[in-house]
Amino acid sequence: MALFDLPLDELRGYRSASVEPEGFDTFWAKTLQEAREHDLDARFEPVETHLKTVEVHDVTFAGFGGHPVKGWLTLPAGATSPLPAVVEFVGYGGGRGLAHTHLLWASAGYAHFVMDTRGQGSAWGGGETPDPVGSAPAYPGYMTRGLDAPENYYYRRVFTDAVRAVEAARSHDLVDAARTAAVGGSQGGGITIAVGGLVPDLAAIAPDVPFLCDFPRATTLTDRQPYREIGSYLKTYRGRTDEVLRTLSYFDGVHFAARGRAPALFSVALEDQTCPPSTVFAAFNAWASKDKAIEVYDFNDHEGGGTYQEAAKLGWLSSRL
Repeated sequence: MALFDLPLDELRGYRSASVEPEGFDTFWAKTLQEAREHDLDARFEPVETHLKTVEVHDVTFAGFGGHPVKGWLTLPAGATSPLPAVVEFVGYGGGRGLAHTHLLWASAGYAHFVMDTRGQGSAWGGGETPDPVGSAPAYPGYMTRGLDAPENYYYRRVFTDAVRAVEAARSHDLVDAARTAAVGGSQGGGITIAVGGLVPDLAAIAPDVPFLCDFPRATTLTDRQPYREIGSYLKTYRGRTDEVLRTLSYFDGVHFAARGRAPALFSVALEDQTCPPSTVFAAFNAWASKDKAIEVYDFNDHEGGGTYQEAAKLGWLSSRL
């Protein structure tokens, strides 16, 4: 696919037309307060992986509504003192996978926490966290579940789980809470941006080709899933566009970015039709911290920088953590 979005010089100055809803901060403060009324109850059970260089723990903690959420904590073998930590969120449709599949960050000397995404994992990876909350009629997928109101929307639960995942990771004796970063790609990148706006004391964030940003543009620019789920829903439920965009505005990465204070390393791919470049730059340009950078991959689609971006993050995070 050739370049289809704005030219790069225009992308660097692009600002989203997404309107921040009244009461955004109150909505999220109340949501997190309600979640914290439940004991975090973070449990770490050792797992036998037959790997010699890492130790893995099966994690369970209380997320939104006190619902149990799974994760993996992978530590360098033999660690005895608190380590800088990387909390990772996974892409759309995926789950935490098997215990031996997350080796990069622990191999670099970090404590690595991977959150399972509630209700997902059947498309790839495999997940073990159900979403016990139902919804009104929705288009297949996750993007339109509970779209009738911000209080009911699926990503209210996921973003709350993600904040609690950071809290769970920080509760472990071998995690240095002051040196904790959030990372993720695609959906995981969108979750990372949300966490960066909701957790004020993160040491760094690194979202790659992030999803869930600049909904007004994304839903009208690309025909690719998952954004197309919203268009398909509105094709059936005519006349609900304003209502739907209002709900989505409470979950738009652009508005979380305006509250982001941590150093940030973004990445974007200029041929990405899944998460169009302008939507990524919308969040990057809104990110409040001046300590930010973005890696641009000119001829890549949604795979983004791949292993090149992993190498970039390894170098960048080493100077932050």
